[in-house]
Amino acid sequence: MTLPSIEHRYHSPLMDSARWQRFTPRDSDIIVSTPYKSGTTWTQWICALLIFGKDGLREPLSRISPWLDQNVYPIEEVAARYAAQTHRRIIKTHTPLTALPYYPDVTYLVCVRDPRDVFISMQNHHANLDMVKFQALLARNSDLAITPPVVPDDINAHFRLWLEQGSFPWETDGYPFWSVFHHVQSFWRHRELPNIHLLHYADLKRDLAGEMRRVAQALGIAVDVAQWPALIEAARFEAMKARYVDIAPNTDQGIWLDGAKFFNKGSSGQWQDVLNPESLDAYAEFKRTRLDPALAAWIDHR
Repeated sequence: MTLPSIEHRYHSPLMDSARWQRFTPRDSDIIVSTPYKSGTTWTQWICALLIFGKDGLREPLSRISPWLDQNVYPIEEVAARYAAQTHRRIIKTHTPLTALPYYPDVTYLVCVRDPRDVFISMQNHHANLDMVKFQALLARNSDLAITPPVVPDDINAHFRLWLEQGSFPWETDGYPFWSVFHHVQSFWRHRELPNIHLLHYADLKRDLAGEMRRVAQALGIAVDVAQWPALIEAARFEAMKARYVDIAPNTDQGIWLDGAKFFNKGSSGQWQDVLNPESLDAYAEFKRTRLDPALAAWIDHR
């Protein structure tokens, strides 16, 4: 079996995958690598609940598990924060496996969501950003100039652009961000490796208890039977939203217009009221021509 290797560098004002060169792994590490708006925080929070318990969080999740590649904090600060941790570490990234170091003894958790819902959720996400504050933070730590992207005002035209144009030379979609499909494919190709575990947002919605137990098994964490009901309840969307100050990313930096809206709806199928038949046809054609048939069937199952 061919092991993953680094093929690309994701380098933008937002993130730089070369920051991983400053990170020293431990065998017990958990790397949460998801496409954007695909259940990243949910997966991190499930891991935190399994490690610390329902009431064991001593500081915000984004300080325990900061996005390593993001240019919001200096990499020296992020690397030092992770190095100082004595508990089992949860490392957040949105970097595909083609640009991410592969460590055979580290556990990788990858949560996948219906790409149509990812696109809709990202629109809400951006609308809730205090862009002035956010760009000021990025400008402190990035060596690249921030250039506002040009996207159509019409949501369906924007969706088709997202399907048809990439932001990096090796990607053909994802503009003005990066490719959700490439990210998923990079792990899908190596899904038989024993330390790579794929989750699906729809499965978390449908059977949170079962999926949390599957995560615990993948991480080798034994949970007392009596604790499971409280852990599962704490991982529900409404419970996370109520604790957004502790759980949502970057809340200590004031980049959200409304921190509670980071957890906006958390539902599946939001695209049904937004995307028109032409957009859905384009999506179906994209899946048919670009994805492995098994992945095409799995990526947006409900």
